[in-house]
Amino acid sequence: MTLILVVAIVSAALIVGAAWGLFGRLPDRTEGFLVAMAGGALIVSVMTELIEPASDHLPLWGLAMAVAGGAVLFTGADALLERHTEGSEGSGLMLAITFDGVPENLALGVALIGAGAPEVAALAGSILLSNLPEAAGGAKRMREGGMDRRRVFWMWGATAALLAASAVIGNLALREVGEETLAAIRAFAAGAVTASLATEVFPQAYREDHKSTGIAVTLGLLIAFGLTRLG
Repeated sequence: MTLILVVAIVSAALIVGAAWGLFGRLPDRTEGFLVAMAGGALIVSVMTELIEPASDHLPLWGLAMAVAGGAVLFTGADALLERHTEGSEGSGLMLAITFDGVPENLALGVALIGAGAPEVAALAGSILLSNLPEAAGGAKRMREGGMDRRRVFWMWGATAALLAASAVIGNLALREVGEETLAAIRAFAAGAVTASLATEVFPQAYREDHKSTGIAVTLGLLIAFGLTRLG
């Protein structure tokens, strides 16, 4: 039941966010504020859900290599996407969610084994806070870049399905893997999401919302930190 609940939230957050960005009214300043909040929440997630757990099972050099690998691979893929894809800003946000989400959800599927209600509530809140506004902003940018609405929506739907499948695979297929492997997965995700914050999330938020970005980031950080205390 826990796995089904979290998978549903992962999928719904992206699909609802994409629909909001494509068909709803999303003023630029509102979009920037929400994306900045998501970035603040992801700062907390990087440290408490990825790097800190990984550091318990990897030596410092191994942790650093895995984090650096995630950052380098994301940066290279993002640069390639910008060079060859229409609506690259929105596509970059989708890439950021995918690079962060796949390894994180693989590890998440294992972490949900035996998880209690407080941990599930904290996790569900963090997912909604980060994924929904990013999907909304990304879908809007892709539409403004010339992509057909239907194509954009299906792309975000496919991303949601991929992340949901990652959580299921993690829960069912990675139960017996070693802690070092899961730690490396988490560390790789940490590098990818850190790079995405620097190159996609915060620059977009600042362009749209300007000075309020700092307040939004701080608010997202505090909300996400409060959610971790529930667990």
